[in-house]
This record gives sequence, C-alpha cells and structure tokens, in this order.
Amino acid sequence: LQLVESGGGLVQPGGSLRLSCSASGFSFAAYNIAWFRQAPGKEREGVSCISTSEDSTYYGDSVKGRFTISRDNDKNTVYLQMVSLKPEDTAVYYCNRGGDSWGQGTQVTVSS
Repeated sequence: LQLVESGGGLVQPGGSLRLSCSASGFSFAAYNIAWFRQAPGKEREGVSCISTSEDSTYYGDSVKGRFTISRDNDKNTVYLQMVSLKPEDTAVYYCNRGGDSWGQGTQVTVSS
C-alpha cells in the first residue's frame, strides 16, 4: 500500500495549486480518499473527501468554495485543486483512506 502526495510549493496569497495523490498496492477504486493537512503547531485536520464514484464529496468549512477534490480511477490518483489560497492554508497536506499510516505529505506554503 502506498499513497504519494505531490504538487505542493510556495505560492502567493490568491494563487492556485493542484495537489496529486498517487496510489498503488490496493484496489483504489473501492475506497473513499481524503485529504488532510497539518499546520505547524496544530493538529492534523480533514480538508476534503471523495467517494469511490465521485458522487459524494466533503469539504471543511475553511476551504469550501476554494478547493475542489476529484479523482481518476484509471490513473489511481486523487487531486485537490486549490484556488484563492490564503496564508492560513500553509500546511503539509496528506492523503489517506482513513486508518492508513501517514506518508511524507507535500508542503504548501502561501506567503508573499
């Protein structure tokens, strides 16, 4: 089982990034996948989640209207499109099925 996050970086406030979560070692299409984030000194929080067939999505209040989650089951990948980024979005972003070990994550830094 492996979930590898990528796509993070340094972006100015108001900017955009698209994160990717590439999966291997399990039946990807059979699982809901979620994005989490952890800012320095704070607990990890849920950001967004997507069901197996994309018919159901969830967004945390702080990212509603700015983040969009999607998945490509043919590519075993989940995406998180982030727009109108704010400094408070700065965190390490992780993807997870729920209950998996945490990977390395991808750092998102929003700063001018």
